[in-house]
Amino acid sequence: MSEPKSIQIIEKLGDILVETFHIIGLFVIGATVVWSGAVAYMEMISHGHATLKDILLLFIYLELGAMVGIYFKTRRLPVQFLIYIAITALTRLLTIDIKQMPNETILTVTGAILMLTFAILVLRYRHSQAKGEHEDL
Repeated sequence: MSEPKSIQIIEKLGDILVETFHIIGLFVIGATVVWSGAVAYMEMISHGHATLKDILLLFIYLELGAMVGIYFKTRRLPVQFLIYIAITALTRLLTIDIKQMPNETILTVTGAILMLTFAILVLRYRHSQAKGEHEDL
């Protein structure tokens, strides 16, 4: 038994509204990443140099922008990019604050980076396995 026409229209309108919200949200996030990256870059220029902290921050903006772009093209959130961002952020934290960190914190942060690296390895392995399974069909 098919749904009433009014329910079909409401569901179609809901789908359109969700898709519109998605696209607007992606534009807002993308614009915010570009704006934040540009402001950070202008601050570097005004200082006359860039520190390692600044460069790692630019990498974070680059990865966020790439993640938004990939999501726009594929409609899939690349989880690996989120992990890359986390690794870069932890590396930035470790690089900048290592002199003030107790040894336990240094070990915790490096352990987190190692765990995230293993997560990338597992995701890549699983992705290659999934590709191989589809090739057999």
